Amino acid sequence: MKSSDWLVTENGDCLACNLQESETSTGYYRLYRFLTDVEDILESTKDDRQRLEKIRPLVRRLLTSSYWLQGEYREPNPDTGWSVLMLYDEPEFSLTVQTVVWLPGRVSPIHNHAAWGVVALISGEEKNTFWRRTTDSEFPDRIEKVGEQILVPGDIISFMPNAIHHVEVMGTEPTITFNLYGKTDYQQRFEFDPITHTAKNF
Repeated sequence: MKSSDWLVTENGDCLACNLQESETSTGYYRLYRFLTDVEDILESTKDDRQRLEKIRPLVRRLLTSSYWLQGEYREPNPDTGWSVLMLYDEPEFSLTVQTVVWLPGRVSPIHNHAAWGVVALISGEEKNTFWRRTTDSEFPDRIEKVGEQILVPGDIISFMPNAIHHVEVMGTEPTITFNLYGKTDYQQRFEFDPITHTAKNF
């Protein structure tokens, strides 16, 4: 099955992206080199969309080369239904690098990340549903559903900072994802309730 790359905009549009040739490059690609390459991109490229175009191929190269990452995760908590394993954490280093596991049948809250992000599906199957804010003056936090996309192993989805989505695990297997996020603006990170038209900070 052919892998796909996607970009989710602030308006909830999920755009198909071309796989770049560098994504299939051979040779071992270590995590430390990946982080250095990403840091170089962040310093030289200020536009988040252009950053994501450059970072997605590196994520695919990393996961294709460094197979050990695909087995680095924590068993999910049966009560919460999910787990997070930080793969790299350094003071004053703004990147979040982690693997996340969700149990079958679990659904995340509707949320944004207030940071650019790249998520690669390692195993399982998940459905992303995309939302956008409306122009309702009475309820400024009202959101409407835009679309959805089912991801399978090998797919990579990237998000602009104000993209809004939620995730549902499909099938009978847990999902395991490799997640990379930029610096989060926590004052702009929200969970959304489409019934009460409210948004609350994480």
